[in-house]
Amino acid sequence: MNWLSFFNGAALCASLIVTIGAQNAFVLRQGILRSHVGKIVVLCTLSDFVLIAAGVAGASALVERFPAFVHLMLYAGLAWLTWFGLGALRRALRPGHAALDTTTTADAGNATAQTAQRGPSVVLMTLAFTWLNPHVYLDTFLLIGTAGAREPQPARLAFALGAMSVSAIWFVGLGYGARALAPLFRRALAWRVLDGAIGGMVLLIAIAQLR
Repeated sequence: MNWLSFFNGAALCASLIVTIGAQNAFVLRQGILRSHVGKIVVLCTLSDFVLIAAGVAGASALVERFPAFVHLMLYAGLAWLTWFGLGALRRALRPGHAALDTTTTADAGNATAQTAQRGPSVVLMTLAFTWLNPHVYLDTFLLIGTAGAREPQPARLAFALGAMSVSAIWFVGLGYGARALAPLFRRALAWRVLDGAIGGMVLLIAIAQLR
């Protein structure tokens, strides 16, 4: 194991993944709700593994050869982010919006969240936030992949494993650590502020990519 390349990959991934983008905001919100957190963490982590491995293996070269495909995926992702951002702003403005203020225990809150959201729909939402999110491709597929491709051939695996390890730790910590915020989000105002911030942030990301 080339530990220098391992830590190089870990450091780069850590510097990129901590940004609260659309995918991380979704994981954070579901973690607060305690809704299907395990499924979301596994899907996000495995998706990152695939994208990092593809990028480091040289898939970034395909992007240069097929720019039309890249633009197609970019605009599909921007359409998805816009739709979700507007939905989040609508929730922020909706009177009486609250998810945990009627519960008195963690178990009751978990039961409410689980019945409010179906597993298949949450899985589809997670996949959409991952695979239709332009920032996911920019971070994991292009930036990490390009940096890994510059490593010596024998060290590329160590670089990819370093990045993957940080990704796994991040999503587990974000998904399950968000539960500590659950008492705060028993108040409707907290949910409205969170949804407003998420909606505004997602729309800004979409607008910033229109160039």
